[in-house]
Amino acid sequence: MSNAGTSKSVQEDTQDAAESSSSGNSESLPGASKTANLKAERMKKLKELHLKRNEARKLNHQEVQEEERRAKLPTNYEARKRRAEWILEDEDRRTKCEAEGDDYDRVKLLNMQADDLERINRLRARKKNPDEGFSTYEAATARQYKRLVTNMKVDARNYEEEKEALGEEAFYAGKDTLIHGLHKDKPENIDKMVQDLEKQIERREKYSRRRTHNDEADIDYINERNMKFNKKLERFYGQYTSEIKQNLERGTAI
Repeated sequence: MSNAGTSKSVQEDTQDAAESSSSGNSESLPGASKTANLKAERMKKLKELHLKRNEARKLNHQEVQEEERRAKLPTNYEARKRRAEWILEDEDRRTKCEAEGDDYDRVKLLNMQADDLERINRLRARKKNPDEGFSTYEAATARQYKRLVTNMKVDARNYEEEKEALGEEAFYAGKDTLIHGLHKDKPENIDKMVQDLEKQIERREKYSRRRTHNDEADIDYINERNMKFNKKLERFYGQYTSEIKQNLERGTAI
């Protein structure tokens, strides 16, 4: 009797344990699916971040390449490009006007404002006389050479006559060719040279001016030539020797 009761109680306990385990598994299933969904969302977000990073890296590399390309171009590349495009467009409009039988210059002026025309005329007048005063000796020499070459008129007949008289060896002289006494300047050419020199002297007198004397400036020279030399030294080396000069004036130089 006692054995039957014991076996019955064991069966009941086993049944209760099975029911509890099945209920626990059923309760743990929703938690596992929730964790899996959260992991999948995070992996998806991480993948999107990787894609964005790769895209940003690619765009950054393209910008760096474009910046290097622009750095290798000339400083006035954009202006030259706009100028070339304007020339092509102007030629196309001129061709169309000529095909229609119209005067392109007249049509072009009709479509421009008066202030723009005045500005263009001022620029053209400035280009005709680019000598705006002394800036550097190199620029002055280049302007003078360009002006002399522009004003020089070649006489083809005289050129051929002189070439025949001297011969090609003396006419196209090299470093080993003696040309002393072969060439004889004509009086009209000498007069042209004298007139040009007189114009240079007259132009130089207009540009040169004596600087006003500053009474408050430090006197560190003994004559005018030494003053100019000291100014040149100050212009080129003043930023490096200012501290040494101040120490010498204060008497604190080492």
